[in-house]
Amino acid sequence: MKTSINFAGIEMKNPVTVASGTFGYGREFQDFIDLNKLGAIITKGTSLKPRAGNKPPRVCETASGMLNAIGLQNPGVEYFAKVDLPFLKKFDTKIIVNACGSTIEEYVELCKILNTLDIDGVELNLSCPNVKEGCLAFGTTYEGVKNVTSQVRKVLDKPLIVKLTPNVTDITLPARGAEDAGADAISAINTLLGMKIDIDKQKPILANTTGGLSGPAIMPVALRCVWQIANSVKIPVMGLGGIMSGQDAIEFMLAGATAVSIGAGNFVDPTVSLKTIEGIENYMKKHDIEDIKEIIGKINN
Repeated sequence: MKTSINFAGIEMKNPVTVASGTFGYGREFQDFIDLNKLGAIITKGTSLKPRAGNKPPRVCETASGMLNAIGLQNPGVEYFAKVDLPFLKKFDTKIIVNACGSTIEEYVELCKILNTLDIDGVELNLSCPNVKEGCLAFGTTYEGVKNVTSQVRKVLDKPLIVKLTPNVTDITLPARGAEDAGADAISAINTLLGMKIDIDKQKPILANTTGGLSGPAIMPVALRCVWQIANSVKIPVMGLGGIMSGQDAIEFMLAGATAVSIGAGNFVDPTVSLKTIEGIENYMKKHDIEDIKEIIGKINN
């Protein structure tokens, strides 16, 4: 059986990655799984300068999921290059850096630096608030996505993946904006905006009031978004949102995803990524599938 795939020019031994913000830079999970077995590691969101993030409480559980309002806390790209990247290079897996910023200028300067590093690709987080536009997310419109993606594309030679927010009316529009601006691939979806209230204190549980909902609860929404995007653009799609097993991953691939990414599941079971890889292989054996690429987009309507 052949499980390797080419995703946006990145040769991966299998289609399973770990989602940004749920795996740190890999250190926290090295005692639980063999990082060499992953198709790729997508790093925690990394910015031009260090970010402290939001005030706690920043995480809470919900029915079949969790809310987080971390606020993109990270040590900055300079620290990443000196400390985290050398650690990641010890392993035989692809390295994709999730890049975040608050202005187009920050994205461009960050990606100029990332372009000089020994990494395999960049995932552009366009759910960040644009401080020059009233803190609306960059990724909510066709023009917004096209603008920031095109500016980054000018300075980045490495594979460019644009990560989209589901908090829009029609996710195919920003997807087309990414494609038209020269992105190599799309990842979808980022978290859904939600909130939870402590009824005894009569106040929101998260200090930020709202946060991003992830976990199995959002999988049907994520699956629908991936299917819509895959049928609207020609560039490959990475599917994420609630994946907890090989069966979940197969659903995304049938809907049109070339690769998949596991997020909140890592908090429930640190070994879920390897179990998902095993689950994909078992599915291939069961259905006599020789090459994993055979099932991409093969949903029967």
